[in-house]
Amino acid sequence: MSSILSDLYHGRIYPLEQHATRSTELKEINRKIEFEKQYFTKDLSSDDYRRFEAFENLYMQSAGIENVNAFSCGFKLAVKMMTAVFSDIQL
Repeated sequence: MSSILSDLYHGRIYPLEQHATRSTELKEINRKIEFEKQYFTKDLSSDDYRRFEAFENLYMQSAGIENVNAFSCGFKLAVKMMTAVFSDIQL
């Protein structure tokens, strides 16, 4: 018997992979970020470029942790809302 909770628990569902970037605004911002990155890194020495990449990786790790925390907070809020709906408790 396969349920959504079982699939989620066993790693068959990975919500981030199912998220499709369809926003033209986000695509435009990402294009601008890449353009600015190229501007700032084009004249770096190989050591400075490696250091910049390490900095960028740290930033991405930080953003990933923030995304997980935001997802967790939102999920908990959704569960509280559903509990309130099913038990007639006001939020």
